[in-house]
Amino acid sequence: MLSLGLTGGIAAGKSLLANRFRELGAIVIDADRLARDVVALGTPGLAAVVERFGRDILLPDGTLDRPQLGALVFSDDTARQALNAIVHPLVRAAADSLKLDAGPSTIVVQDIPLLVESGQGANFHLVVVVQAPRDERIARMVRDRGMSEADAVARMAAQASDEERAAAADVVILNDGSPEHAVAELDTLWHGRLLPFAANLAATKAAAHPGVAAASGLVGAAGAIRLGQRIRRALGDLATCVERANSDAGSLVYELSSASEIGPDRIVSALAAAGFFPRVGAGGNVLASADQAISATVVILPS
Repeated sequence: MLSLGLTGGIAAGKSLLANRFRELGAIVIDADRLARDVVALGTPGLAAVVERFGRDILLPDGTLDRPQLGALVFSDDTARQALNAIVHPLVRAAADSLKLDAGPSTIVVQDIPLLVESGQGANFHLVVVVQAPRDERIARMVRDRGMSEADAVARMAAQASDEERAAAADVVILNDGSPEHAVAELDTLWHGRLLPFAANLAATKAAAHPGVAAASGLVGAAGAIRLGQRIRRALGDLATCVERANSDAGSLVYELSSASEIGPDRIVSALAAAGFFPRVGAGGNVLASADQAISATVVILPS
């Protein structure tokens, strides 16, 4: 299963891409919907929110007064962090439950508005970010959502900056013109990169003809850091050290070592979650990415 994180600032066009992903055949998990579900009437999530913020944030029928709670947390960083600490773990657990039903060749897209803010990038094989110019986003919020310009600016200020989202992105799709242009970019990504990546994951094999990471601009320095974080996240405490070695001709090489009691089979199994599989003919200690768009290798050093 290929796991993607989809995010973008408010009014950047995330819903546009999420809908297109559905049309193309992906399973799309909507974090906003899950965030509503986990604090619905009678849930432990709602009880935790009431305990933290008081019963004043409830409507007469006992459901959450979302506009009132939203106004509170968007003007108070401490309150927003407290709410996120309650809701985000519940949403992640609900999303993980939905992903269990996905088949091995499925592409699962998790639509997460605060993916960057909550530091979830390393949980996915790739992160797709949709961006749009600041003035265009404000205009959309005023025109389409009935917000005042001041409210629109405040909502944007409460989220990560465009620069922060770009640093977390493996793919950036610009939605500054017609929707058709952004959709066409997504279609190219889907057919040219995502479908082959998903097929390799389902077959548990490395890409046969990987691209050149640095030369193509698909990875670069920030991408190398992101990939290293994914490798470390997949390995957990199985590896005592994961270091990026010198790159050769645009290829990314990571070297890892572990304690002697941890067998290589456990490491190989864990790296499969990050999309790395033994390279044919290279021996069991060399694994390569299933993503044909990049050339990336993990070398397991002798204990």
